Amino acid sequence: MTSEAYNHIGVIGAGSWGTALALAAARAGRQVSLWARDPEVAEDIQREHENRRYLSGVSLPSGIAATASLEIAAAADALLLVIPAQHLRAWAIQLQSRVRPDAPLIVCAKGIERGSGKLMSEVLAEFFAARQIAILSGPGFACDVAAGLPTAVTIAAQLDVAQHLQSALGHGSFRPYASDDVTGVALGGAAKNVYAIACGIVIGMGLGESARAALLARSFSELGRLGEALGARSETLMGLSGLGDLVLTATSPTSRNFSFGLAIGKGASQLELDVKGHPLAEGVATAPALLARARDLAIELPVAETTAAILDGSLVLDAAIPRLMSRPFKAE
Repeated sequence: MTSEAYNHIGVIGAGSWGTALALAAARAGRQVSLWARDPEVAEDIQREHENRRYLSGVSLPSGIAATASLEIAAAADALLLVIPAQHLRAWAIQLQSRVRPDAPLIVCAKGIERGSGKLMSEVLAEFFAARQIAILSGPGFACDVAAGLPTAVTIAAQLDVAQHLQSALGHGSFRPYASDDVTGVALGGAAKNVYAIACGIVIGMGLGESARAALLARSFSELGRLGEALGARSETLMGLSGLGDLVLTATSPTSRNFSFGLAIGKGASQLELDVKGHPLAEGVATAPALLARARDLAIELPVAETTAAILDGSLVLDAAIPRLMSRPFKAE
């Protein structure tokens, strides 16, 4: 199999990240079908060669064909699933009868399913063969990828599949690294959103950069403990899809999760942010699911637990830091 086996890339989801990934695939020389739920968005992209609603100001090449037909997009050689994590199950059901039996499905959402506590790869495993399941994750913002700025990510799947996807999507400014640690890549991308919210809360409360650095380090320690229990490799969590993504997401106001936490730290409520139409912060739904998965494995996640308690209103901001700082002393 060569990268030509994945010459036609379907992108399910025409938001900013889906459009940016469609651009990356087109720049790599692939034919791209970009599926939009709203027919008006698809028609506008086709007419203007620009996604004016979600990624305005970025010209899209003729190699990207926007469509509102799920059948057309799903007929591609490989599919990028750029949809919210909590909706993945519903889309897997829809796609199950539409995709080719040898087509990989690359999850580009970062989260853990509420209720089941399953990673995105585990949700897909209920509907598709192991060889079809892949994860794309790492430190990348849609605006940077769309602008052609240097970006590196990880694609995890069965190794030969990951390598062919790497070849199919990679080009001068978009560098995918191949991995077969699907669990590690899926976990790193999901957990970092929760910890990015926590770091945003710290900065929003005015607690300083030293506090954020300490929180980042302890967050990564939590990620390592849970990853070990789930069978993830430590080198994966130290890489792009773990530490790399955590650092970017927890330190940049461009991050939806960090900016959400920043607003919470400044006194906004989750309800207020929802009413104002604040951009989707996947970490909000992931936080309780992450905790539930950790409890099943008897793993303590004090930072994630405190963040989840703030988000659900069971812990007031002023009590959060004393709760963490008063934990028993122990060796690092």
